[in-house]
Amino acid sequence: MSTTKQIKVTLMKSIFGRVKGHKECVNGLGLRKPHQSVVIAATPQNMGMVNKAYYLLKVEEVA
Repeated sequence: MSTTKQIKVTLMKSIFGRVKGHKECVNGLGLRKPHQSVVIAATPQNMGMVNKAYYLLKVEEVA
């Protein structure tokens, strides 16, 4: 079993017209279209990207 926590990240707003670095973070998380969701590991690198573009995303813990 894996011990890393999993999080579900959903892109709630469009990245059109946003800061370039925030667009890159959203793309780095694997999100392309609004309301698309991905399940990723809650690593420090991924959490840093989530924190940078927090106002575009919805984050949920996966059991």
